[in-house]
Amino acid sequence: MKRRAIILAAVAITTAIWAAMQVLVPAAPRVPRMFRSALPDGCRQVMLVLSPSEESVDAKLWLLEREAGGRWQTHAGPIPVTLGRKGLAWGVGEHCCTAPADFRIKHEGDGCSPAGVFLIPFAFGVARGPDASWLRLRYLPLTQSIIGVDDPKSRYYNQIVDNTLVSRDWDSNEAMIRHDDLYRWGAVIAHNPGGLPWRGSCIFLHRWPAPGIATAGCTGMSADDIRQVLAWLDPALEPRLVQCLESW
Repeated sequence: MKRRAIILAAVAITTAIWAAMQVLVPAAPRVPRMFRSALPDGCRQVMLVLSPSEESVDAKLWLLEREAGGRWQTHAGPIPVTLGRKGLAWGVGEHCCTAPADFRIKHEGDGCSPAGVFLIPFAFGVARGPDASWLRLRYLPLTQSIIGVDDPKSRYYNQIVDNTLVSRDWDSNEAMIRHDDLYRWGAVIAHNPGGLPWRGSCIFLHRWPAPGIATAGCTGMSADDIRQVLAWLDPALEPRLVQCLESW
């Protein structure tokens, strides 16, 4: 009887611990059905950003991964992130579906982060050589001459270029070396990769200004979290960003 009591007590403790873990570790959300067909078979990493409303600045990021042909599992999350000062708008990416009714369409200078499915083609930062060796993404070291072109009239619209190597045809641009250190580490979100005029430019993952403080249209997070995310991203696993509303 004593042995049976010990076993029952052990089972009760194990059950209580398991139940507590379910409360502490939220269940992983799913990629919305409308976007699943945009994920190629080779995509085995997804950054899933879910926003509670169209105009919310605060959102949550989940890092999802899967084996070939397997189900999505949670690697990390939820991670707090901030979006553009106006929230989300329908972006230009790999998704082929149409925007939900009455949902805004992203355009240049609207202060919105893009909703949709997007490649993460390369990382960037101020580090040189071995200091960036922990990254698996292709890496662009920033210099004073590296800029993001945000002039819709330019042939280089929505491109990061070295302004000493191309002929200037733009009236406005963003310097990638910043005094606020937001781009110490970051990555490009391939929104509007074809450079459609006025559809939005220079959208990145980068460090947020502060918790709860909006970006200009990028996806921001803490300094520790951006390093965690960038270290996890592996181009061999064809990572994608899926950014959308929780209700989708």
